[in-house]
Amino acid sequence: MERPYILHMLTPGPWMSPFDVNMAADAGYQVIVPYCGVDVAATPGLTQDAIFSRGPKGVARTGLFIGGRDVAQAVDMLDAARKAMVPPFVVSVMADPSGAFTTAAAMLACVRQQLKKAHGAELAGRQVLVLGGTGPVGRVVGVLAARAGAQVRIASHKGLQAAQETVDAVNKRFGTALLPASSADKAALREALASTDVVLATAAAGVQVLSADDLAAAGQKLLVAADVNAVPPEGIAGVGVMDDGKPVAGTQAVGIGALAVGNVKYQVQNQLLKRMREAEKPVTLSFDDAFALACELRA
Repeated sequence: MERPYILHMLTPGPWMSPFDVNMAADAGYQVIVPYCGVDVAATPGLTQDAIFSRGPKGVARTGLFIGGRDVAQAVDMLDAARKAMVPPFVVSVMADPSGAFTTAAAMLACVRQQLKKAHGAELAGRQVLVLGGTGPVGRVVGVLAARAGAQVRIASHKGLQAAQETVDAVNKRFGTALLPASSADKAALREALASTDVVLATAAAGVQVLSADDLAAAGQKLLVAADVNAVPPEGIAGVGVMDDGKPVAGTQAVGIGALAVGNVKYQVQNQLLKRMREAEKPVTLSFDDAFALACELRA
């Protein structure tokens, strides 16, 4: 009898995301087991419990998925899982806390493609402003954009100090050089927008971070405006959830809406989970892998 495909899903939170459980099932995993309240210290023990019981052939049908909300903690848990494995007892591992890795990857891949298509421009060297950037998606998309050669500012509606604390933590963990910005009031927001080529809205669902007046004040430098908020009102006024390269009124920018991003995010997560399940040799998948795949899908 063929051994079943088993996915062990680890999260520091009180429950595993139903979205991720559904995605795992749709990717072909037959047994899906969530483990809640798991931190970095608990990860090696659970990993070894998962690998030593199945033998070398069984581990090929075993995977680990790491969720949660803290992107740095998720990467630390992924590293802890890999270090706990003893060849030939090695399984594939994927991290995607709050869907932030695949969402950020999809968002930036869409931006990269529309910069090229609409403006003949590259991401490298562009001024990128991430609004609502202190959350999981904002942090990851900031890291990815910086690694792609962009100059990135992370903005917080709580002010410059909150943004500074976030960029300090992200820069220390991922070796980037993100800068802080304030979006606490109209004057600060519009000052940040004035030098922005690409604006990314990654705030909480149902929160509008850019009004139509704000966009009008951005001037003609703005090239792309992308939003991941699918809950009304839209995060960027005038950028509809289905938009994928639609001109933004009053600017030379094109807009990318939440469902356009979400369609790519879904494909990326589905294909990465399948890649884990089908891999002949164990793979370790994080946000860089998600971005590479998202760019392939948008090519």
